[in-house]
Amino acid sequence: MMKRALLIGGLALGLSSSLALASPEDLLPPIFNNPPPPPQPTQTARPAQPAPPPPVAQPGVVAPAPVPGTGPGPVIQPLPDSLPTGPQLPLPEGFPSLAELEEMDEQEINELFGLKAKFDVPPAARRALARIGVISSAEGGFPSQSLAGQPAKLVRAALTGTKGPMVSRWGHILMRRALASRLDAPDGMTPVEFAALRASVLNMMGEPAIARALVQDVDSDNYESALTDAAFDAYLGTGDILGMCPVARLKGDIRDDGDWVLLSAVCSAYLGEERYAERRLNRALGTGEAPEIDVRLAQRYAGAAGDGGRAVNVEWDGVEELTPWRFALARALGADLPEALQQQAAPRFRISDALIPAVALSRRVEVAPLAGRRGVLSSAAMVDLYSQLYASDVVDGEAKQPGRVLREAYVAADPEARLDAMRVLWGDERDYGALVLTAYAAARLPVSEDLAVDAEPILASMLSAGLDRNAQRWSSVIERGSPAWGLLVFAQWPQAGQVDRQDVDSYIDDDDSDGQRKSKLLLAGLAGLGKVDADTVSDFSSRLDMNLTRNTVWSQRIDRAAQVGNPALVALLAGVGMQGSNWDMMTPRHLFHIVRALNQVGLNAEARMIAAEAMARG
Repeated sequence: MMKRALLIGGLALGLSSSLALASPEDLLPPIFNNPPPPPQPTQTARPAQPAPPPPVAQPGVVAPAPVPGTGPGPVIQPLPDSLPTGPQLPLPEGFPSLAELEEMDEQEINELFGLKAKFDVPPAARRALARIGVISSAEGGFPSQSLAGQPAKLVRAALTGTKGPMVSRWGHILMRRALASRLDAPDGMTPVEFAALRASVLNMMGEPAIARALVQDVDSDNYESALTDAAFDAYLGTGDILGMCPVARLKGDIRDDGDWVLLSAVCSAYLGEERYAERRLNRALGTGEAPEIDVRLAQRYAGAAGDGGRAVNVEWDGVEELTPWRFALARALGADLPEALQQQAAPRFRISDALIPAVALSRRVEVAPLAGRRGVLSSAAMVDLYSQLYASDVVDGEAKQPGRVLREAYVAADPEARLDAMRVLWGDERDYGALVLTAYAAARLPVSEDLAVDAEPILASMLSAGLDRNAQRWSSVIERGSPAWGLLVFAQWPQAGQVDRQDVDSYIDDDDSDGQRKSKLLLAGLAGLGKVDADTVSDFSSRLDMNLTRNTVWSQRIDRAAQVGNPALVALLAGVGMQGSNWDMMTPRHLFHIVRALNQVGLNAEARMIAAEAMARG
């Protein structure tokens, strides 16, 4: 307030053309009108100095006239009779009056005079634009120099070419690990652009929480347009509306769309500028800068920053689309979304429901299988959600049933009873998300010929969480060449050596899948891991009418990345080849190149799990 008062006072003096002084005002301090008495001489006063002799006149030289104030005695500058009263500076048309300036908030004054917020973080505390990411190589990420020597054109093509989710849960996990690693930017690409591209892909994969952590590794003053867009999507995807406020305040003109205008107003409200926020939101509503539903949601959210005295009704009638802004504000406010909007919402919105703590627990459990199927949630995270449901005092009755069934899958005394509980969770279609949920429960089952009839889903469940050591225990009760063997062969470590040709032949003979697709995926996985020789691959390829060696631009790129031994680049290119909404979009040839490239660069575990997932879901 003091700063604003001084500013307004300065404006009144220097700019106003309507102010005049009624009469001259004495501007001298009182000491000039009432001088203090002269000091009394001390007892040891110094003797008076003799006056200097008068100057001697020189012939032909005229003495200059005395300059006022240079002679003996005090001289005071005379003051004018009055201050000027006429206009000094012309004011722009529409300039606010003093009364209007008094009513303005600091944000409005800043806008009026073109003032911008300053980035005042000390240089020593600023983040370096190097190794931007979330996990270091010591924490499981890829080495920081993995892509530094790669051409920017190739890396940019791989990232911009990834426009959606992965068909493979394990492919998603691998891609997330590569994108979240602390990496230096490739040659010819700025670190900010590299961060923006990675965050954008993470958002499209349904990983806004990881994308938010990534963009937070860049200081706000370094943000550019692309990074701002990716960061805004990440914050909205996690329901963290105010997380974007530092950038909105520092770089308010970096975007000019309706969502950005509303965000800026909301941020002002939470910085104590409630009046400005209210006027700005009303203006947006009146001018149509944003749809009414968006403004109403923003008004309710901004109202929580003040005294909460104003009620805002949010009406969804006529709203036909669920946008990131509407989703985030509704979840943050606890507003119920219409069922029709939720049903037609993109999968990434449903996945975000599993990640936002403000969402009702029953809803989070409902969408957890989708998040687990995609690779966003781990098996342990899903078990935690179902456990919260079981222990909740708010949820009761039939809504608790999933938690009860999962508990039986873990703690029932009889192994058959535990397996029965798992069957209930899996359903008739054996939902892969439910298989992820029961992975650790399946690993606790004893190896038994009585349970071997369900060995295929048991193994698929364990391998969905990477429990290959537990899966290998079942090798003694599984028939070679059976569907369960088709999973177990990928659980075995490289030391197990090659696979018997007769076992592959038996699997193909008994395969009744459409077009023997599972046999094709089995051969592609085995060939990629080098578990069958070239002659076997050639013979069975002819039998199955398939060609694993045909090259494309993408296959040449990923093969070359594997030849030079670059795991991070292989992971990014594998992500390009695994895009899609279901496994029908994955061809055996793509699977072969992906598994082979991953195996060549030392990612054998990921290669085996992707191949096993293909057998379980293909």
